[in-house]
Amino acid sequence: MAMTAKDLPLGGTAPEFCLPIGGQAGQWCSTQAQGKPMLVLFICNHCPYVVHISKRLGALAKQWQQQGVQVVGINSNDALTYPDDAPEKMPAEALRAGYHFPYLFDAEQRVAKAFNAVCTPDLFLFDAAGKLFYHGQFDASRPKNDLPVTGEDLSAAIAAMLAGAEPSAKVLPSIGCSIKWRPGNEPEDWV
Repeated sequence: MAMTAKDLPLGGTAPEFCLPIGGQAGQWCSTQAQGKPMLVLFICNHCPYVVHISKRLGALAKQWQQQGVQVVGINSNDALTYPDDAPEKMPAEALRAGYHFPYLFDAEQRVAKAFNAVCTPDLFLFDAAGKLFYHGQFDASRPKNDLPVTGEDLSAAIAAMLAGAEPSAKVLPSIGCSIKWRPGNEPEDWV
């Protein structure tokens, strides 16, 4: 799925949000990342594109966290239509994938709309000032191609950001399953 015309532009400000942790008590707020780089991952439990990269994503996210990047996953899919994405199933998926970051549930889908997220995975990297540095693919691997899952595109963006480099003008968009909007909740420009 290609990015939409309403994409958050490079240098755009990270939307603020507070969401419950899927299947657990408590919530996480983006203000907890204030002054730190933040990687926001729109992911879910069932999408084959996410499942394909999940273990490598979990391993790399742990490294990025050790480098000072706040990582957070957000599941915005309609759990009524897609019960595999229900919040009570999120802790088991986080354990399977090795996610050591908050995995949040966006039941109202407001956060997905604020980011103009369109697919899973959809990846947004913000610098320590809260400005969008990268919005693109994890890597070129897909469920039905023979390319290894490396995370090279996102890893390169994080390395460049941490080194103080400028964002790359050449970015390939994320490809995956569309976000599963609740009936009648689709973004206005999609209807």
